[in-house]
Amino acid sequence: MTRIMVCDEQPFFRSGVAQALSSRENLEVVECDPNEDPLGKVEAAMPDIVLLGSDLTAANGLELGRKIVRYYPNIRVIILSPDPNDTELFDVIRTAAVACLKKSTTAGELLETIDRAARGEYPINELLTRPLIAQRVLKNFQELSEMDAGLDVVAPLTSRERQILIHVTDGHTNKQIALALKISEQTIKNHISAILRKLNANDRAHAAVLAIRRGYIPLGRETEQPTKAS
Repeated sequence: MTRIMVCDEQPFFRSGVAQALSSRENLEVVECDPNEDPLGKVEAAMPDIVLLGSDLTAANGLELGRKIVRYYPNIRVIILSPDPNDTELFDVIRTAAVACLKKSTTAGELLETIDRAARGEYPINELLTRPLIAQRVLKNFQELSEMDAGLDVVAPLTSRERQILIHVTDGHTNKQIALALKISEQTIKNHISAILRKLNANDRAHAAVLAIRRGYIPLGRETEQPTKAS
């Protein structure tokens, strides 16, 4: 049984989300008013996942999410935003939330994201395929990457793997990378599998985050445009 806490100051929205999730027998849903000691409510309920509205008037939703992750690291936070732009999405990444969805998302999309979060996945990493966000993350982690550059990995990356990782961070597909490097798409797939294994990454977006943190990606560089087939 996965316990979900819906934390939003609009009672109608909280009830609507709870009702949408009630169709799943493996989910237990509790509601939380963020204006009434939300951290205390979180500690009392100890949910597995918190669905947190970002548009709170009495409190900063993203700051509340950051505190939940800091104080209760086993709880996974999914941010629900009315209409997240690149600036807010970048701030969401910094909260260590596992995902960010529009409040207008469908019940199916919300349930899929909850399932992924419960499995330990980080859908938030997929935001790194958006060039503007990727560049902001690169700059933000410059100092951190210098400190983390010496962290151990399973095995060092080859120069080719680092080259491919740059393309992955820029959001390029395997086909686009293959065209740019003039090698087969299957070879790209093999390299990416090796990269994920060496970095202990869950997926290519997670690998991009780890690469940024550990200084494998040149900082301050321009995002490369994908190569088009002739």
